[in-house]
Amino acid sequence: MPLGSIGDSFSAFFDAVGDFFGSVAAIQWFALVAALCLFGIYLSLRARASFNILRAAYPDEKIDFRYIWGAYIAAYGFNSVVPARGGDVIRLFLTRSSIPNASYPAVASSFAVELVFDLCMAIPVMAFAFSQGVFPKPPDFSKLPAFDLAFFASHPRFTLFLLTVLAIATLAAFALLSARVRAFWERVRQGLTILSDRRRYLREVFAIQFVGWLFRFAAFFMLLEAFNVGGSVRNVLLVLGVNAVAALVPFTPGGAGVQQALLVKVFAGTAAGATVAAYSVGQQIAIASFTFAMGFAALVFVFKIRSFKQVIAQGQAARGTEGQEAEVTA
Repeated sequence: MPLGSIGDSFSAFFDAVGDFFGSVAAIQWFALVAALCLFGIYLSLRARASFNILRAAYPDEKIDFRYIWGAYIAAYGFNSVVPARGGDVIRLFLTRSSIPNASYPAVASSFAVELVFDLCMAIPVMAFAFSQGVFPKPPDFSKLPAFDLAFFASHPRFTLFLLTVLAIATLAAFALLSARVRAFWERVRQGLTILSDRRRYLREVFAIQFVGWLFRFAAFFMLLEAFNVGGSVRNVLLVLGVNAVAALVPFTPGGAGVQQALLVKVFAGTAAGATVAAYSVGQQIAIASFTFAMGFAALVFVFKIRSFKQVIAQGQAARGTEGQEAEVTA
């Protein structure tokens, strides 16, 4: 991707930031506060679904929901300000350390259960978004002022090559660790236990995630109102479609840049350009600030940890200890 395009991407993003700060006086603060409260409820319901998944995987262990909630919130807050979903590592460590006799493979696979609902919702949302005629088609992503999304869209051969290398690396890792593969997969299946009971999964995971999704829907409705774009079912579904695309390119905190570029394109005919630009950045800043504050509070008051750096250090130490124990067992 040409250096000029990257410069244009940053320029467009910071221009939108300027529009946001220039329109602070026009923000509807009650709607903004309501949106953040609704978003907090959404995160808590997602954490509850995660708790139920883990409870099915470890029926004989005592699991405190407070710690599962704290791990989920801390990870989301960290992901909102750090690229490449670094918060997932924090969640993995905090969750594993909160469950007696838990293993990293089982806990990690339990996170994958949550994706079943996300995929079920993302497909119809994306179908709706593309059907509206305002959502750019995948080949046109290369023209958007978002350097990470544009790079992969402009270089399909490199993207395919990268995916192939990652797949080969994964297979090579399994080959090198073949002596432990059976035990590894047993732990992975343990994390997926709830999927073997369809009724329990639908009742304790899918249904709760769906209620959470409704709160998320309401949160974005209020955010659209807060920044004067206009809340409607159509507009919220378009925002959710943008979020789904941004989640595929997690190289910036909270999908910053990708979301901003897509939102400006999608709502170009809905409101004034400056208003849309202010919303595109403002909703990211509001959610990132709110979730980061929640995440830090969860670390301090739930886990008695005072920095994200301390979490990472403890996680590395715990991982090293587990590796030594595994070698002794083997």
